[in-house]
Amino acid sequence: MIEVENVLVHEDVIKENFVCNLSKCKGICCVEGDSGAPLDAEETAILAEIYPKIKHLLNEKGIKAIEEQGTSVTDLDGDLTTPCVDGNKECAYVLFEGGITKCAIEKAYEEGLVAWQKPISCHLYPIRITKYPEFDVLNYDRWSICSDACTFGRELKVPVYSFLKTPLIRKYGEAWYKELEESVALM
Repeated sequence: MIEVENVLVHEDVIKENFVCNLSKCKGICCVEGDSGAPLDAEETAILAEIYPKIKHLLNEKGIKAIEEQGTSVTDLDGDLTTPCVDGNKECAYVLFEGGITKCAIEKAYEEGLVAWQKPISCHLYPIRITKYPEFDVLNYDRWSICSDACTFGRELKVPVYSFLKTPLIRKYGEAWYKELEESVALM
C-alpha cells in the first residue's frame, strides 16, 4: 500500500491496467450488481435536489423506481445507494442510447443542466473506497464484466490510477494526486 495523506492506496490501483471499453461492455456495470451505486450521505441531498432537473432524461421504469423508493435508498447491508429498477436490476438513473447504458445524471451534467457529474463511487469505478474514521483505503474492484476494460488497459498500458485521474482529483484534490504520482515514481 502507498500512503498519501490520510488515504491508503492498494498496490493493485497502481500496478493493474484499466480503460473502460463501452463498445464492448455496453455499460453493463450500471445494470448488474447486488444493489445500486454506493452514495456518500451528502450525495443523497444532491440527488434529491437535482432529480427534477434530470427526470426528463430517465425512462419510465427509472422514474417509477425513484418515485416509489426515493432518490436514494438504504440497501440490505445498511448502505446508502441509488435506487434500482425492479429490485436489483439497473440503476434507476440509467438511460439507454444506441445499445449502451449511460448515466442520466452525467448526461445532464454534460448538457449544463446540473453542476454535479454523478456519484463519486460511479466516477471512481473500478476503485472502491473503504472508509475508516481516520483514513480511507482505495481498493481495485475486480469484476468479470470489466474484463474488456482490463484487456484494453493492458493494450494501452494505462494503470487504474491514471485512468481515474479526474475522479481522484475530484475526490481528493490536485495536490493529493500529485503526491500519489510522486509516490508511484519512487516505487
